[in-house]
Amino acid sequence: MILNVKKAVYLKDYVLKVTFNNGETRIIDLEPTIFKDPLPLFVPLREKDFFQQFEIKFNTICWKNDFDLAPEFLYEIGVPADEAA
Repeated sequence: MILNVKKAVYLKDYVLKVTFNNGETRIIDLEPTIFKDPLPLFVPLREKDFFQQFEIKFNTICWKNDFDLAPEFLYEIGVPADEAA
């Protein structure tokens, strides 16, 4: 099955609650990715106001600077919502 993001909700800091088309919901903390990756596209996301302004396009999460992350990557780094503390 090809993974798609169906819904995403901002929780806090750099954490999102994402529901995928396989029916699973995962809690995804993007802080390590955003702050450790040297790509210039990550720099705007370090501002929480900008980070919060995402939308679902092309079956994944996208930001205003046309940056997106593959749904498979989001799924992989996420923790099942029912296991998140």
